[in-house]
Order: sequence, then structure tokens, then C-alpha cells
Amino acid sequence: MRLICAVLPLLALAGCSSFRADPDQVTQVPDDRLLAYQQPIEGGGQVVVNRDMGMLGGGCYVAFLIDRQVAARIGIGEVANFHVPAGARIVGIGIDEQDDTLCGKGRLRSELAVRLEEGESQHFRIVSENKGGFAIRAEAR
Repeated sequence: MRLICAVLPLLALAGCSSFRADPDQVTQVPDDRLLAYQQPIEGGGQVVVNRDMGMLGGGCYVAFLIDRQVAARIGIGEVANFHVPAGARIVGIGIDEQDDTLCGKGRLRSELAVRLEEGESQHFRIVSENKGGFAIRAEAR
């Protein structure tokens, strides 16, 4: 019985980490939650962001930011594409200010400085982990 009591909390915590969704499970972010960078830009590039599946924050949207401007509200297992001017950019995640539940009351900020070349596509993942919470990571392609 003691073994079960010791192992059960560890199993519960392990279930909180996110995982990459199967391609057939990934859905596009609906148009009403795409807030910026949706029009093609001559001489620009593309940023693609995918949010992992997982229980941590599963009922909440995460704000995806480009140059600290909210570009989308992204749910679990969703992907979005953005047309961004070439050059130095900051991509990040933050609290969804439109969320009036407890999800919108916490702290969440993770940013990456990136350099986007003309015609280039860069891919990112929004992950959630037991120890570190939410983070944004660049994906190698």
C-alpha cells in the first residue's frame, strides 16, 4: 500500500508534460483567434507555431506573440501560420488577456530572439512541462 501511495503522485505529475500531437490530430487555429500577421508580406518570411497536446493548461488558450504583439490565441493540438517581415524578430508566449478564468490570472512569459530571412519558414512548438511550465522552442527542419 505504501508503494502505491508513493508511486501514484509521480504518475499523476508525469501526465502533465505535453507531447507532440500526431499530424492527423493537429487542427488549424480558427480565424477568430488569429489576430495579426495573416496577410502575405513581400520580402517577408513565415512563422509556423504548433502547440503540443497535454493536460497542463489544456482548457486554456496561450497567447502567441510576434514582436510582443498578440498574433493568436492557441489551444492544445493547434497550429497557425504567420506572414512576418524579414529581419530580427521576437516570438513568444504569454497569458491570454481575453481569458477571464483562472488561466488568465497566472504568469506566463517565454520569448526567443530569431532572425528571419526573406522566403524562410521557421517552426516553433509551445510545450508544457511539470517543472518549467510553458515554454516556446524552435524546431529544426
